[in-house]
Amino acid sequence: MPKGSNVPVPTRALRVEMGWRSGPGVPDADASALLLVSGKVRSDGDFVFYNQPAHPSGAVRHEGKRGDGGQVTDTLFVDLARVEGAIETVVLAASADGGTFGQVPGLYIRVLDAGQGTEIARFDSKDATVETAFVLGEFYRRQGAWKFRAVGQGYSSGLEGLAKDYGITVDEPQHAPPPPPAPPATARIAPVPHAPASPGPTPPAAMPPAPGTRVAGPPPVGPPVNMPPPVAPPVTAPPVTVSPPTMAPPPARPGAPVRLSKVTLTKEAPSVSLTKQGGTSGAMRVNLNWQVRKQFSGWGSKRGRAVAAHSDLDLDLCALYELSDGRKGVVQALGNAFGALHQPPYIHLDGDDRTGAVASGENLTVNLDHKQSFRRILIFVTIYEGARSFADLHATVTLQPLNGAPVDFSLDECTVPSTVCALALITNNGGDLIVQREARYLVPERGVSPQRTVDRVYGWGMNWTPGRK
Repeated sequence: MPKGSNVPVPTRALRVEMGWRSGPGVPDADASALLLVSGKVRSDGDFVFYNQPAHPSGAVRHEGKRGDGGQVTDTLFVDLARVEGAIETVVLAASADGGTFGQVPGLYIRVLDAGQGTEIARFDSKDATVETAFVLGEFYRRQGAWKFRAVGQGYSSGLEGLAKDYGITVDEPQHAPPPPPAPPATARIAPVPHAPASPGPTPPAAMPPAPGTRVAGPPPVGPPVNMPPPVAPPVTAPPVTVSPPTMAPPPARPGAPVRLSKVTLTKEAPSVSLTKQGGTSGAMRVNLNWQVRKQFSGWGSKRGRAVAAHSDLDLDLCALYELSDGRKGVVQALGNAFGALHQPPYIHLDGDDRTGAVASGENLTVNLDHKQSFRRILIFVTIYEGARSFADLHATVTLQPLNGAPVDFSLDECTVPSTVCALALITNNGGDLIVQREARYLVPERGVSPQRTVDRVYGWGMNWTPGRK
């Protein structure tokens, strides 16, 4: 459909797919959605993207990326029947990571019926140049019905500029403004805790900050200025006692700003330090969500669980752990070994959804307050029942520390009869936790369990006994 045109869409569950062709030098891109009232979000919760993947109403959620034969797609699930009555528009946007959309070939957006997989609308963007964010389309209400409009509006300020334009409070700038001409100076990147101040020469007067730069602490004080002595008034008035003015109550503190930073692990850059990303304490949530691709009719309609040909699919997120004192074990639903968060092993499986009712996939939590107790942790997933291999499954793994940027990656297409996949290996390297993308599909030998297969490959050396859920 041409830019600016619109088409009616049914008021039901839809899947919005943003796609492009990958290749050398092609930047990554991310889909997002904003739910608007009079052109603005009501709160930061109306912004759905990789760091905030679900709207509180459940009407919109980010389902993640998949790659297939040089084509990459990032998908949003939008249930128009569940969109709150006050919402007038759902903006559908994309942002480029590491380049501009002029470097992204074949960019498009299309709307699919989530249940049947049929295409309802498609818009191909062909005129991108220096833009780093794009509003590709939008759903909007007209006389009680919904329509889709092809927009094609670009932003050169990236996801940060797009989000701010719609009223989102952003935690940190993603694109620093160009510095003014000035002598070389040392820039403070982040405050270092517990760093003792060392005496030294008096620093020079600070240069004025560039527009839009966040300044920490009180404003710099300039050099003293000699002022003429005050002139005494001709008449000396008697002292007057003035009551202090009544202070207005401070405004309500806004919610935490939205953090736009993230880390995506790839084959070329497969590891990251949680410590350097600021993820050193609190609970880290590990999430696995997936989609099922049916060979004959597109994608299943439920994130985290399949609902058609694989209605009985049961994937289990698991963790092998080795503690610094030598203790080893596994956290998994099999045998009700759900672990514990505030005592060893400091890893807890949130639960095991065997009905398909949980839309957020499988989750486990790692207590980073006890990171010194970990030697290594292997996150893996097994097919308990409902499928013979991962061949038709597309999965995304996200590690979300309480502090610091989230770490995510997608699994490659499975081409072997695998029922177990090693996802990520977390190792303690001198107090620094390193996350390594594994994404290894393993094929168990006949009569060997998936857990024992992972153990053998990674040398855990545990004794295994049969168990059931």
